Amino acid sequence: MKLLLFSFTLLLSYHYSFCQKSIAIDLHDAIKRHKIRVVNREMTLIDEKDYKGIKLSKAYGEGLAWLQGIDFTNGTIEFDVRGEDVKQHSFVGIAFHGQNDSTYEAIYLRPFQFRAQDSLLRSHGIQYISLPTYTWRKLRAETPGRYENVVDPAPDPNGWVHVRIEVKENLINTFINNHPSPTLLVQPVTSFQSGSLGFYVADTSGGDFANIRITKY
Repeated sequence: MKLLLFSFTLLLSYHYSFCQKSIAIDLHDAIKRHKIRVVNREMTLIDEKDYKGIKLSKAYGEGLAWLQGIDFTNGTIEFDVRGEDVKQHSFVGIAFHGQNDSTYEAIYLRPFQFRAQDSLLRSHGIQYISLPTYTWRKLRAETPGRYENVVDPAPDPNGWVHVRIEVKENLINTFINNHPSPTLLVQPVTSFQSGSLGFYVADTSGGDFANIRITKY
């Protein structure tokens, strides 16, 4: 009986460890091995102290850098991102549950709204979308304030920001700069269960990305 219980405990421990598998991705190495597929942007390297990552260029339309070989369902996504304080021209974040290059969920920051004087503009600091149907315009018009929020305390709009996103079946929590409370808490608007994962920039925006770690549940 003791042997059976010990074996069962080991099995549970192994199962938990497997389900909680965490991987840190070396973005420079991923580029060398052709493990990043870029859509509608140019990609260059960033090699700063503590931030060994990639830069996506500015262009019209959405831009993506899909991490090849990752099928993401539920789990935690952590990364560092840097936009800029340029009004209506900096939208930087992550896309997940990608079905193709135009169908995916995303959470992104609007750094130029972090320290806006107007409280309504500040409330647009972080956004959830699910393209192509649930754009920010549609979500804001139909459910104002539900899928975006103020980022408080406000980060430097021109600096690196640490983002942690916990994706569960019916709930997505986003934490900024290791704050103990979620900055954005939403229920997904679509039924995507899994798909591709990659960095996201919106229309006219570029962005910098580094230090991504993915933990699958």
